[in-house]
Amino acid sequence: MHNGTGLFFWGFLVVYGIVMFAISPKAVTIGGFFKGTDKKGRAASSLMVTSSVFIAWIFAKSVYNCANMGYSYGIVGGIGYAVYWLCIPLTGFAIYRLRRRFAAKSMTDFLTSNYGVAAAFCFSAAILVRLFNEVWSNTSVIGGYYGESGSKPFVIAALLFTAITLGYSCWGGLRSSLITDVLQAGLFVVLLVFTIFWILPEHPMSAYLTSGSWKMDAGVDFVLGALLQCLSYGFHDAVLTDRGFICEEKKMLKCFTVAGLLGFLAITLFSLIGVDAMLSGLENVTDAAQAVAQGMGIAAFFLMAIMMVMCGGSTLDSTFSSLAKLTARDLPAILGKDPHEKARWIGIGFMAFFAVVGNLPMIVGTDILAATTISGTMIMGLGPIFLLHGAGPIKPTKIGFHLSFWIGMILGILDTVSPDSLAFMNIGNGAYANFLGVNFWGAVLCWGSYAVCGVVASMAEKTEGRPAWKGRTDEEIAALDAERSAAGWEDIDPEGIESAI
Repeated sequence: MHNGTGLFFWGFLVVYGIVMFAISPKAVTIGGFFKGTDKKGRAASSLMVTSSVFIAWIFAKSVYNCANMGYSYGIVGGIGYAVYWLCIPLTGFAIYRLRRRFAAKSMTDFLTSNYGVAAAFCFSAAILVRLFNEVWSNTSVIGGYYGESGSKPFVIAALLFTAITLGYSCWGGLRSSLITDVLQAGLFVVLLVFTIFWILPEHPMSAYLTSGSWKMDAGVDFVLGALLQCLSYGFHDAVLTDRGFICEEKKMLKCFTVAGLLGFLAITLFSLIGVDAMLSGLENVTDAAQAVAQGMGIAAFFLMAIMMVMCGGSTLDSTFSSLAKLTARDLPAILGKDPHEKARWIGIGFMAFFAVVGNLPMIVGTDILAATTISGTMIMGLGPIFLLHGAGPIKPTKIGFHLSFWIGMILGILDTVSPDSLAFMNIGNGAYANFLGVNFWGAVLCWGSYAVCGVVASMAEKTEGRPAWKGRTDEEIAALDAERSAAGWEDIDPEGIESAI
């Protein structure tokens, strides 16, 4: 990178940090730090929640991956990667149901109450792995715009970016994340539209839309595998699920639906940059978005770097706030503990710890796409736990939870360390034949084992004459809605202002 150009890039990173600190709240309550409420205890607005879910899921690594999928498989690859965003409305619906029907206050609270402490800890461990992945996989992408992987500029840029994000996250927690997400989401949309209109005229639109081939060995195996993972993927993302409990249920569901559809559209559009690289005949490309931008001059490259910083920053600050909540509120709550005022400092301590440890893979180098597909395979067993809970004759059981959870986890681990051992599950002959096969047959095993355990337990309960397990009745839900409406709490955390503070 030329000295003058380099100064411009480094200067932007510094300015970015100053702006983020400037717009972050200078002081927040405990409720603001962990649940995003304002100083008066009011829940986050619809704009905040929608913007936060939308931009926090447009990870730097997501933009990197979708462009590369577009480069490899054309529009088929782009749509395949965008499919993951459809799990946002699905996750929102599941959380809506758990909150209204079963009075869930958080994911770990729900699991502790219905499946026991061990289940809640297993789930939390999976969440920690996910959050760990989010650190290095996003900082690695940012570093790539400042130097080659492993080089001094690469590492310094990634660590400076981490320090900036950690700083304002420690300052305001989830409230800071929500406020900065609104700005980051707005800038991203503007830059995306500008980039698309700048780059796409290189080829006829018909060439982009007809690129690739809708065949199993040409990316369709990935599309189908992604659809299967959508049934469980959203539940292991604390960045997403935490936002499912910070405002009234109906408002949350609307925000999740809008954010998911916008995300699907944004990712599909951005993947066209990778398609452009394919149509232009670029060879030996490892970062399609970066390659296209470099080919169009320093201005385009700088624009792409800004977009990546927006995406990476929004995800990383959300990751830190979720880490704080999980370690300082959720895990102690599983054991019946409440750190009270110490919770904020405990959360800040874990933020700082993960900022350091989470960057170690970035320094040594690893496969960014693996951070998405492998973890998605490992947690395939979460789908039936949250979607089938209390459905019809299926009674929630601890054994059903652990069978579903561990079948998915074991298959995911085996697929990581020894994919050839699961080759008998392959479906088709494409590059993602193993990915599709393991997720399909794994889903059959996970959903089947959870359902069978639940039906057997329900039948045994009826035979013994015990009352059937159930959640809230329709009458109880209607009474709760009337109580909230009378209190003017439709847009306030349903646990009440006091519990938020």
